Amino acid sequence: MEQYGLRGGAGRRGLGRIGWAAAVTAGCAAAALAVGPSWAVRHPVPHPELGAVAPGAPQASTLPAVVAAPSRSHLEVVRIDPDPAPPGGTTTVHAFVANEGPDTTASPFTVTVTLPNGVTADPPFYPADCKVVAGGRQVRCVFGPGLKEGRSATALVPVLLSEDVPLGILEGGSVEVHSADDPGGKGHRQPFDIKVVETGGGD
Repeated sequence: MEQYGLRGGAGRRGLGRIGWAAAVTAGCAAAALAVGPSWAVRHPVPHPELGAVAPGAPQASTLPAVVAAPSRSHLEVVRIDPDPAPPGGTTTVHAFVANEGPDTTASPFTVTVTLPNGVTADPPFYPADCKVVAGGRQVRCVFGPGLKEGRSATALVPVLLSEDVPLGILEGGSVEVHSADDPGGKGHRQPFDIKVVETGGGD
């Protein structure tokens, strides 16, 4: 498995939602902690300033920026429930997004993690420039273009459970992806549950 992503030889024909989840179980979450690849630019690189301009031509500040046309890539969120945690404890949300192709992404995409009640974001995040928004209810991460077909990107969002959160299954969390390349369709949002256990408890 490559750093910070999966490579499926057959793209969406070879890996469906079950295949992605199985691959994650095999260890992709751990690989996401590695240094991100060269494509994972958090913000689009600014268009370089133009140097000399021919007489009578518009000034550089008035020239239109070059914007890539959207690709035919399909981004899908794969559901991964965080590890169980006790009241007052911490766990990590793995926001796992796969490109099922057929194209490489040509536009940035935004991954938004919505937290359930009783849970707060507990940075640092991965990528480090993820932002807490919506009054603390969401964490938003932006990835640059260049995610190839059959590969994935993962945002890691550590969270802190309230001391008074009840034992059981904590619902209401979700991971969602938005991109100009893939404005509609299925698989853009998946819920996640957090299992609240006694201190020292587990599965």
